[in-house]
Amino acid sequence: MEVEEKPVQKPGRWAAAFQVVICCGQIPTQTAIAAVLMLVGVVPEVNGQIALGFFAGITLIDTVVVIALMRVFLHDGHESPLRVFFGPREREHGPYNLERETGLGIILTPVVLVGALAVVALLKLFVPVLHNVPVSPFETFFSTPWRAMLFTVVAMVAGGVREELQRGFLLHRFEQSLGGMKLGLAVFSVAFGAFHYTQGWDVAIATGLLGLFWGWLYMKRRSVVASMVSHAGFNGTQVLQQLLLKLMGS
Repeated sequence: MEVEEKPVQKPGRWAAAFQVVICCGQIPTQTAIAAVLMLVGVVPEVNGQIALGFFAGITLIDTVVVIALMRVFLHDGHESPLRVFFGPREREHGPYNLERETGLGIILTPVVLVGALAVVALLKLFVPVLHNVPVSPFETFFSTPWRAMLFTVVAMVAGGVREELQRGFLLHRFEQSLGGMKLGLAVFSVAFGAFHYTQGWDVAIATGLLGLFWGWLYMKRRSVVASMVSHAGFNGTQVLQQLLLKLMGS
């Protein structure tokens, strides 16, 4: 006996805006998580630098919280998270085309890596004032290979998984109730770049452009898989590159 699917209930403008703000990460959820961690005695800084344990705790807990919130919001409107995040299921190509989308993400990883490095290099050359953070705030995370490995896992999970699911959800809500995906892509790309300002404005601009590309990819593919794989690969490669530079300089 087939279960009749309930019709999708699109959220109103204010409800959609509330969900977007709550699920955008950074300020709403991470601020609350940071407060709880400090209350239970987790040290946020060591020698003036953010502690890796504190950073990892906030990031990984926030990943779970945000994914859970998006799932609740989607189910509340009788929407399928699988369809929103992975597109319509096409049986002739396999479940949600995971193999095809994963392959595309792998191919795009070196493309976005070279593109981001080129943007940062050009900004340093022509607008050097934007290179206002000469040393990465995550420099201490590379003091040992084990710390770098932990940071790699956090970066790939938070970037590749959480941020791309967030991007897909926010673009979906903009399409439904907040003026369309193109507006959502512009807003979230600017915010995505601005959230990385602690790494320098040159890095923030490059990151915003990466967010623009990954959002555009979701709009075209209606699946987060390719952008998720590409983003995770990009973050993992960046961290390993920094570790190698650290080891070579020591």
